Amino acid sequence: MKTINPANGELIEEYDQMNDEALDTIAKDAARAQEKWRRNSFYERGLLLQRIAELLEEKKESYAELMAREMGKPLDQGKSEVEKCAWVCNYYAENTEDFLEEEILKSDASKSYVTFNPLGTVLAIMPWNFPFWQLFRFGAPALMAGNAVILKHAPNVTGCALAVEDLMHEAGISDDLFRTVVADVDQTQNLIEHPDIAAVTLTGSTRAGKAVASTAGSVLKKTVLELGGSDPYLILDDADVEKAAETCVTSRLINSGQSCIAAKRLIVVEEVYDEFLDAVFHMMNEKKIGDPFNSSTDIGPMAREDLRNNLHAQVQKSVGKGAECILGGFVPDRNGYYYPPTILTEISKGMPAYEEELFGPVASVIKVKDTQEAIKVANDSNYGLGAALFSEDLQRAEEIAAYELKAGCCFINEFVKSDPRLPFGGIKESGYGRELSHFGIKEFVNIKTVYRA
Repeated sequence: MKTINPANGELIEEYDQMNDEALDTIAKDAARAQEKWRRNSFYERGLLLQRIAELLEEKKESYAELMAREMGKPLDQGKSEVEKCAWVCNYYAENTEDFLEEEILKSDASKSYVTFNPLGTVLAIMPWNFPFWQLFRFGAPALMAGNAVILKHAPNVTGCALAVEDLMHEAGISDDLFRTVVADVDQTQNLIEHPDIAAVTLTGSTRAGKAVASTAGSVLKKTVLELGGSDPYLILDDADVEKAAETCVTSRLINSGQSCIAAKRLIVVEEVYDEFLDAVFHMMNEKKIGDPFNSSTDIGPMAREDLRNNLHAQVQKSVGKGAECILGGFVPDRNGYYYPPTILTEISKGMPAYEEELFGPVASVIKVKDTQEAIKVANDSNYGLGAALFSEDLQRAEEIAAYELKAGCCFINEFVKSDPRLPFGGIKESGYGRELSHFGIKEFVNIKTVYRA
């Protein structure tokens, strides 16, 4: 398996794929290690999580450089990602005992309560776009709950995966309790079915989620799926247009546009459409695309050549169906997998820019007549991960966010983001289950009733 530098297309490293026997041994060893780990107190587990957080802070420069090399993330964004990983480790170290405290429930028993036991070993199938955060978002609560973790990361960030394994072991997590595997799709399917794997979590495409859910379902194993998104951002007639435009552009271009919760469909009420579009155009046009190691770079390369080519094909197909490209929309004549900030307008049903997830720096700007049409268009999607709306009428905005938008996370006058304190996840083809907060840590535990007559 190869890792390629997306900024220049050059080979970084080649890794040997593990054989089936090695994977079987890893799964069995993880199960044995988990039996010991589950008996440690929350305090003991928390000390190790806090040590992991310390090491993340100490090594954040080198980890940011590793992400820049392997998937093109600008350095400042990489450092912020590592800092967020440290935050989630400390958050669960400090709060897990409260989250998983036995809960007394009244019944006809002399005593009845619920206890939260770890499931065992969880297989984590993770994507390349946030190669540290996606893992720690799941891994910190899974470990604190008493589970073991086997990581199957995206092949193009194998260096990041192995770096995290080394970090875990340096912090004091036993060698078998957290393991990274270098495996292909067929081997990963076999791991899901392995008797020593208790559950599976996947962050990735809807197609991958369906495949994993099907395999796990055939052996009745718990899954949590955080899949694709085509997040609508509604700009209502009373929005602060300048602030809304700035927030939407920031969200659309974070991680070079490669985020499941980026602002992908900008749905704008006609009264403010021209003003908003003009602001978005100028802000996106000013962004600098270039080497992720350059501190002035806003947008690095896309992570792989095929991803860049697929995105461009979606843009071209949308234009062929009547969309207007008013910015960008071309493959630059330079080395690396770059794609410029792009704006599509005149969007309608049947276009990729309306129907599909555009995973890169491309904004679809959709004009609607009024708030009700904005809600209708926002919900007219197979996806349901995040949504945002912009309005000065906070009561109306809150009612729309809470009761009208079909998404797992709805933000008002802010872009959608994950936060250790808040549950994160989607509905429809964006997946199911939740990560983060006390909801997330309870996904991979046995919620057990204890009854004493």
